[in-house]
Order: sequence, then C-alpha cells, then structure tokens
Amino acid sequence: MDTPLRTVRTNIVQSIRAFRVPDLQEAAQGLGHHFLYANLANAQTKQDVLDLIGQQFMLATQGGKNFDALYDSMTDPVHKSGPQPGFIVVLEHIPANAKFDKEAREQLLDIFRDTADYWGDRKIPFRCFYSFL
Repeated sequence: MDTPLRTVRTNIVQSIRAFRVPDLQEAAQGLGHHFLYANLANAQTKQDVLDLIGQQFMLATQGGKNFDALYDSMTDPVHKSGPQPGFIVVLEHIPANAKFDKEAREQLLDIFRDTADYWGDRKIPFRCFYSFL
C-alpha cells in the first residue's frame, strides 16, 4: 500500500508541512489507525484549546482541565480499553497570540510528544501533525 506516511517515522510530533488533512485521514483509514482531528482556529486561550481538543477528540471528561489531564486521557484509559491499532493526530491552527503564547504552544506539543513516547513504549504507532494559525 502506498501511503503518504511511508517516510514518516512512527511516534513523532511534527509540523504538517506538505501533508493535507484529507490525505492523513485516508492514510489512517488505510492503516486501520484512529484518526483524531482538532481544528483550533477559534481558540484564544489555553482553556479554549483544551476544551476544543476534548470535544473534537471525544475524550472522556477528566477531573481538572489542564495539560496533565489531556495527557492522562490520551494514554492509560485508552491503553486499558484494549489493543490499539495506532493513531494519526492532527492539531490544526494552534493559536499564536498573547493568551496562547510560545510557551503554551510548546507545553501543548510536549504533551503530544510525551503521548507519542507512551505509545512508542507499547509499540503502537502515534503520529501527530500540527499547524499554527
């Protein structure tokens, strides 16, 4: 099977660059992986980002709404729910403004890097692609 991901290693977080969202969705379907997509164009704050990701990924509600809760909801409960085929995640239009500054963006991407490591330790592919608004 020819896939646009043939040159992209598993368990990575990277800029979406030349990839198109529909192609990534098709690749996920072809590989039998979960496809998680969040359009964050309307987010202004950290809470907005967390809310939109939770809604669009259909994550179970966690106690506190913070980056640690996001990591927790994307790792252990999913792992405990049974064997996972792999993940292709797209975070489109991550905000870049005073309320969601460079530090907040890096913290968000670090959560996804940690999630990629978590799944990598379990030999489950996890690729995350992102773009900034």
